[in-house]
Amino acid sequence: MKLKFLENINEYDEHAVRLNDFDKTQAAMFLQILNDLTTNAGQFINLSDYEFIEPINCELILRISETDEGIITEDNTHFFCDLTLEAYTKMIKLIEPFCIRETDAYRILYDLDNPIDFIFSAGKENEIMNP
Repeated sequence: MKLKFLENINEYDEHAVRLNDFDKTQAAMFLQILNDLTTNAGQFINLSDYEFIEPINCELILRISETDEGIITEDNTHFFCDLTLEAYTKMIKLIEPFCIRETDAYRILYDLDNPIDFIFSAGKENEIMNP
């Protein structure tokens, strides 16, 4: 599983942090990370701490927040995903199908008015998400 920041993915100057290039086993491992986060709501999780996640050009820390802010950064290298417990629970539901069978599908993991999307893409590369 690779973690990468994608700059200017469309004509609206939007960006994305993408987890891609994984199989159903790694999807299940990521799902467990989210389950751990939602169970221990006071905690945060740095995805770079997990051996099965290869950070390419960024670091992403998941945190439970009082409001849904989405992914934020000050330097385009260190990112924080601040979402409510409810939003992470919805994210778990979006990821569950990736744990059942192999696929090349992708999902945007939250729908917020935020210039940085969070993309979960099983395939190695996707032209739309790899400018």
